[in-house]
Amino acid sequence: MSRRAGDVPDLVRRATEADPRAVARLISLVENDSPVLREVAAALAPYGGHAQVVGLTGSPGVGKSTSTSAIVTALRAAGKRVGVLAVDPSSPFSGGALLGDRVRMQDHATDPDVFIRSMASRGQLGGLSAAVPQALRVLDAARCDVVLVETVGVGQAEVEIASLADTTLLVVAPGFGDGIQAAKAGIIEIADVFVVNKADRDGADQVARDLRYMQSLGGRHSVPGAWRPPIVKTVASRGEGVEDVLAALQKHCAWMAQHGELERRRQARAAAEIEAIALGTVQRRFAQVHGSAALSAAAERVVAGETDPYTAADRLVEAL
Repeated sequence: MSRRAGDVPDLVRRATEADPRAVARLISLVENDSPVLREVAAALAPYGGHAQVVGLTGSPGVGKSTSTSAIVTALRAAGKRVGVLAVDPSSPFSGGALLGDRVRMQDHATDPDVFIRSMASRGQLGGLSAAVPQALRVLDAARCDVVLVETVGVGQAEVEIASLADTTLLVVAPGFGDGIQAAKAGIIEIADVFVVNKADRDGADQVARDLRYMQSLGGRHSVPGAWRPPIVKTVASRGEGVEDVLAALQKHCAWMAQHGELERRRQARAAAEIEAIALGTVQRRFAQVHGSAALSAAAERVVAGETDPYTAADRLVEAL
């Protein structure tokens, strides 16, 4: 482990020079919750804040991976260095994950200015992996201009990506549901840009109309001066409409910079990250101090009516 600790400054230096092996190694340390993770985070800290983080979310089968690949192509044509974090679901039975999103991104496999990393969700809810925030810091330090984060196929309530990305793209397609689904609270409300993919199919115009109707109902986008998400139609498999998506991203980025929203979002993201690390530390400390025996004893007292769960919890916390 001491050898690994000694490697960290060199790994970070090489990552900032866009060495893909160093970037991959650092992300592996993050994913595996390495004992040198704190040293990695401290070494990466001075190199953050450069990359634009774009999240892509939506239901399974709407074309998120194909859209991601098409956006990467357009970004590379504009001379941007791109990172991709593609999160795949972990099996609740085997614990494994297919990590198949990169199969649809083979066009970029040999491009030295595109770094693609598939990550398993490892049981994390919300469509992401717990390692994504620190992996983003690695790609930011690696001089990526844009980092695309593709979530697990999600439903109506998996909105984690909104707290992680500067701009959130919600990808939908004909057949994802009727107008009632579009009006429901949840994932629809987190979008900064709506992408109606597979727009060459019947029903694409109706999907766009449903989204416009949903926007007319009010919500956070109806506040005067607020950003109103544009609705962009694409056929990602043919690259059609992708330039319009990039234009919408640039417009949203400019709006955030003008209204101070980008700084607010990044501060909120940092606060959430700090909170998650602090809670994880407290959990580990709790397990070290009390173990399962003390917790079981407290549970027995609650079941026996000798105390209530709040008092039992307070006593355990005080002992920390």
